[in-house]
Amino acid sequence: MHSVVLYTVLNLFEGICVQRIACELKMAKLYTFEEVSKHRSIKDCWLVIEGKVYDVSPFMDDHPGGDEVLLSSSGKDATADFEDIGHSDSAKEMMDKYLIGTVDMLTVPKKRAFVPPQEVVSKANKGPDFTIRILQFFVPLLILGLTFVVRSYTKEK
Repeated sequence: MHSVVLYTVLNLFEGICVQRIACELKMAKLYTFEEVSKHRSIKDCWLVIEGKVYDVSPFMDDHPGGDEVLLSSSGKDATADFEDIGHSDSAKEMMDKYLIGTVDMLTVPKKRAFVPPQEVVSKANKGPDFTIRILQFFVPLLILGLTFVVRSYTKEK
């Protein structure tokens, strides 16, 4: 009886060790930040969280927050983004499946360089959009005014 329990415990421990060794082997691959930041598309998205690199491309459709959240966190150290959300323990365990290596922390910029958005020339007073907005404002007022005129005209007679 004791040998069966001991054997079961050893098998369980061995399974955990095998899983941990496999995880450590995945982490043996060292990526530069520049290499990781090239993977910023829906079909090819990598994230850096706590110095580890995750290929979340297969998870894009299944992520509860949507693929936009993952894409917005790519190309930078996403540790703060990940921790701010407050992921569950099961979500953190799921990450092992997507682990592909580690990032060389010497290549990660200390502060992400600010890239200003491209200036868009305002066309607020031009084109069909402006005309539609004017009509959307004045047509209901015109209908309301006509309603009062018709009501007051029919009420007098």
